Amino acid sequence: MSRRNKKHEEEPENHERWLLSYADFITLLMIFFIIMYSMSEMDKSKYNELASAFSVEMGGGGTGILKGGNGTTDTETSVADKVVTEEQKQEEVKESIDAYIDTSELNDSVTTSIEERGLVLSFNDALFFDSGNAEIKVDQIEKFADIGELLNQPALKDSFIRVEGYTDSVPVSNPQYKSNWDLSALRASNVAQIIIKDSGIDPKRVSVVGYGEYRPKADNKTKEGRLENRRVDILILNSEYNDTEQTTQ
Repeated sequence: MSRRNKKHEEEPENHERWLLSYADFITLLMIFFIIMYSMSEMDKSKYNELASAFSVEMGGGGTGILKGGNGTTDTETSVADKVVTEEQKQEEVKESIDAYIDTSELNDSVTTSIEERGLVLSFNDALFFDSGNAEIKVDQIEKFADIGELLNQPALKDSFIRVEGYTDSVPVSNPQYKSNWDLSALRASNVAQIIIKDSGIDPKRVSVVGYGEYRPKADNKTKEGRLENRRVDILILNSEYNDTEQTTQ
């Protein structure tokens, strides 16, 4: 083979191949930032689908740059941490309130529970209100103030509080209130004003709802059921429900 032919067969060195890799990298980086920018507006299931597809395209077989070391996405991990933090926060507050309930001998009149929507403190009306009256008994006002102080702690500074009034199905029998709705709303309002005035809770965090007889927990046909239905609940909302309480500044 001649020297000339050998030279002709040699592949010329391409000094611009790095541009192809660089272009691929820039494209992937752009896609990544688009995903990160938009994921806050996407529901979790759609994000997971997109993250999985993106990881496959990256050749990671589901373990690409959007995945954490344990096979979950970074977003999933942060969401899980947030949920745990929320549960721990409410559990700690519940424990402090339960301790107060024990020392104040309120076990038969106040209960606490953690539900999907948040931490619920339920006050039986018999101890705190006279029958058919929305005014808090004078000797019980301090109890609401004390519990309000337990709710006014830094851990809950971003939590909204909803005070909810409920009654049984027995119609109001005095001219002071138009209906059970009226009675339940006024009871909730009076409790809200106490925890704001005497506990220093920001009124912007507090809302009042009167459900009357229309959200019973128990059967109104029995005496025990009616007793359970006559109550005022203080609800500390989970932060995921903050949008339902936010107002325009």
